[in-house]
Amino acid sequence: HIWPLEKKWVSEDWTYLGSKLAAAEGLRSGTTYINDMYFFPTAMARAAVDSGVRAAVSMNVIDFPTGYASGPDDYIAKGIAAYEQYKGEKLLDWTSAPHAPYTVSDETFIKLRDLAEKLDIQMHCHIHETAGEVEDGIKAHGVRPIARLDKLGLFSARMIAVHMVHLNEAEIELMARKGVHLVHNPNSNLKLASGVMPLKALEAAGVNTVLGTDGAASNNRLDMFGEIRSAALLAKGITGDPTVASARTALEMATIRAAKAMGRGDDLGSLEVGKLADCVAVSLDSVECQPVYNAAAQLVYVAGREHVSNVWIGGRQVLRERQPVTIDVPALMAEVRDVVGRMKAP
Repeated sequence: HIWPLEKKWVSEDWTYLGSKLAAAEGLRSGTTYINDMYFFPTAMARAAVDSGVRAAVSMNVIDFPTGYASGPDDYIAKGIAAYEQYKGEKLLDWTSAPHAPYTVSDETFIKLRDLAEKLDIQMHCHIHETAGEVEDGIKAHGVRPIARLDKLGLFSARMIAVHMVHLNEAEIELMARKGVHLVHNPNSNLKLASGVMPLKALEAAGVNTVLGTDGAASNNRLDMFGEIRSAALLAKGITGDPTVASARTALEMATIRAAKAMGRGDDLGSLEVGKLADCVAVSLDSVECQPVYNAAAQLVYVAGREHVSNVWIGGRQVLRERQPVTIDVPALMAEVRDVVGRMKAP
């Protein structure tokens, strides 16, 4: 359903509007940093800067044409041009982003690996999301996708591997040894019936596991509080172990661990002297949040994004009493409704 729709509608303006809408929802969910992967990186960069939100903008590449680019070399060239245009913007980081093993060739993977090393940036890739993806990879290449990518030299502390649901013991050990960062998207994986990341085994192996929402097309809610709670509960439910994914661990997966995955652990992800002032205020005064005995448990198991009251990024207030300061929400919503109306028209 997604590819044909995107082929018809995707554009610079369309991407800017969607990115700005995501930024507004993210701010109301207490999100200060967005790691995005999509087409038209200049639109994503512009939306983040205009919204005052930190973002890792992807130089996204697939091996077939879209409304954005004609092929892998065109994707890469346009990604580099966007990087050069916005290089030095303090709110932005960049990623070299091969979409997935089933959409990217070995040759393109190698080019993007080398690009990440040349620019000293992170990589971002969807890997082992579904059982079908793994099976198809074996049919096409004779090995599981992780083995293929390892042979190409893709795995290191630069790699942000998203989903990573279907893993065996050897693959978990490889992730730990190579220092790969894994992004758990519990609600997206549940909605698409992809499975559940083996969080207990990954934690035991010492892999840096972090949390994300995935895109709105496969989740609908860009709600990090929802992901934190789902991750903590799912890990307990599927293992029968109530000690897995403690409240503190779940919070770290959305904060300091995530900052480390983005290569920003030294200046983001925790409230410490010398770090940038990215802060989220959560009101626990309402009746449903009482009584409060343990702040971490309260944030994970009780509070939701509706309790986020104020947000600061780099010391600048970007959400005040649940209203974005940097985004004209009524004007944004009018534009969104207009676009959706045209998309739904016969």
